Amino acid sequence: MLLAGDIGGTKTNLALYTISSEGNLHCEFMQTFASADYPQFNELFSIFIQADIVIESACFGIAGPIVNQRCQTTNLPWIIDAEELSLKLGTHKIKLLNDLEAMALGMLHSSSDDLIELNPHAKTQNGNIAVIAAGTGLGEAILFWDGKHHHPIATEGGHSDFAPQTEQQDKFLVFLRQKFKGHVSWERVLSGDGFGHIYDFLVATGFAPACSSVPSTDKNNSTKLDRNAIISTLGINNEDPACIETVRLFAELYAAETGNLALNCLSTGGIYIGGGIGPKIRPILENETFMRSFKNKGRFKNLLSTMPIKLSLNPNTPLLGAAHYFQTL
Repeated sequence: MLLAGDIGGTKTNLALYTISSEGNLHCEFMQTFASADYPQFNELFSIFIQADIVIESACFGIAGPIVNQRCQTTNLPWIIDAEELSLKLGTHKIKLLNDLEAMALGMLHSSSDDLIELNPHAKTQNGNIAVIAAGTGLGEAILFWDGKHHHPIATEGGHSDFAPQTEQQDKFLVFLRQKFKGHVSWERVLSGDGFGHIYDFLVATGFAPACSSVPSTDKNNSTKLDRNAIISTLGINNEDPACIETVRLFAELYAAETGNLALNCLSTGGIYIGGGIGPKIRPILENETFMRSFKNKGRFKNLLSTMPIKLSLNPNTPLLGAAHYFQTL
């Protein structure tokens, strides 16, 4: 049995796969865990894996940097070590991948039905591929093209400096610097919390009044509602001026950083957009605002104008990539 995992700050997906005689993977069982409910990752195995199951190999995509096959997760207090997992699972075939590295692999095995082309002028060609994914955090990866095959390369590009391009974005950066008292990364903007930060900025600077449907950030507010989800939903449905502008600015910034990544790795093979946020704001990503901001790179506008940009609708793409890892060696 092959064990695959997608370990994120909000949830962790574990799945067991078998391989057919034709080499095709078949998911036998999958389970989702609320990550914050477990002090350590190893605790999930006693719940998920039955005593009579033999694990032949295991691969995990993890939201955090992998160094010497060991990871301190970015948004969780978990330390995940391949050697410890090898002893726990009884197999030497263990691999830890950055979650975007796993997602990048999964994109190569995705069904065409799960991918939506955002660029109406896209032209397919070979080359490197960029992968970007906004969710609980912001992940970025590269699929390097060696002339015959693509190879995933992990990055921590989501933690690089946020770079504003308009007067409004300049003011937003100043607002965020005051809030975080120092470094402002792209992840502060392009993540679930980014909706709240943008909304609070717009209200604080008088763009529009606060919406009564959006929970406050008061520490005494005991509501369990997802404030960021409410803001994005109201914006997509055109129900509140501040929320509408929040979603528009989020998409503008998402497009800008997607274009940055495309230039950083010269992704002539195109871009994949993954993560949980993309499908939820699909209407605004399909709007011309996104493409206009993506192409706004001066002398490189023409290069970006025909670059494929595919939005992934499959939330289990990183799991798919982890499951395929040992088959790609």
